[in-house]
Amino acid sequence: MYNRKSLEIAVLSDVHLGTYGCRAKELLKYLKQIETKILILNGDFLDGWQFKKRYFPREHTLVINEILKKAISGTKVYYLAGNHDDFLRKFTAFSTGNISVKEHLVLQLNGKRYWFFHGDIFDASVLISPSLAKLGGMGYDLLIRMNRLIDSMRESAGRDRMSFAGRVKKSVKKAVKFINDFEMKPVQLGAQKGYDYVVFGHI
Repeated sequence: MYNRKSLEIAVLSDVHLGTYGCRAKELLKYLKQIETKILILNGDFLDGWQFKKRYFPREHTLVINEILKKAISGTKVYYLAGNHDDFLRKFTAFSTGNISVKEHLVLQLNGKRYWFFHGDIFDASVLISPSLAKLGGMGYDLLIRMNRLIDSMRESAGRDRMSFAGRVKKSVKKAVKFINDFEMKPVQLGAQKGYDYVVFGHI
């Protein structure tokens, strides 16, 4: 039995259901521990790039079931499309019950204006070469699988886990600069549009 925590709003980004790197088990535990009025799936919740692998374990399905249960119980669920689930951009006018699919979302919370979107529209690598971005996504998924294998070996030896992706990002100065530059673009645009907060994922 979980002690539920009440939230006004919860935002989940880059879950990538359907990939080996998805932490569906941990996410399911978290979802069962919260009650929220608004749940925003801020892009790349499903990974359309990886579906051909036919990898969709039970835990991934249970995550979707838990979100549907919340929607039936009164939680307003907004699914904002990202680059890995860009097929949903054809359905951004879709709404049924408490579930809506959108490109972006603006909410007024406690007198402040919040702008939610996935963020891939600010990523030149995705816009200029989608096929190269997909190749990078496949490489990242392979890296995650290797990371999991090594983590299980480290844990059995009594050592802490490590993140290959995190180490690669920290070790490459250009990548760090790219992230910093990327983060400033939506923040600056949000300020120009008069939003108090900008919430995005992708990077």
